[in-house]
Amino acid sequence: MMPVWLDVLIALLIALGAVFALIGSYGLAKLGDFLKRLHGPTKASTLGVGCILLASIAYWTWANKSFSAHELLITLFIFMTAPVSAHLLIKAAMARNAAIRPAPPEVPPKA
Repeated sequence: MMPVWLDVLIALLIALGAVFALIGSYGLAKLGDFLKRLHGPTKASTLGVGCILLASIAYWTWANKSFSAHELLITLFIFMTAPVSAHLLIKAAMARNAAIRPAPPEVPPKA
């Protein structure tokens, strides 16, 4: 039988992960342009998947009585690859559409 504190922790992590995934999905569906739409899934959904994988780590560590690094590796890979892929998608969008590029910084005059 699982301890109550572990059961509550796993339930909270799953609920928090589901809320983050829902927020990311809503942002993907409802936000206006490409850059705004990309922001929702890369931030909120990554946190949602991370919380659910942490809940999986907690459960399977207790169930097997030994630590399994599979979910931890999946979490690390997602946290490493999601920002990089978002960055590359934004760079590709800016290369295709010059209107979304930020203005160059102003150079202060030399004294």
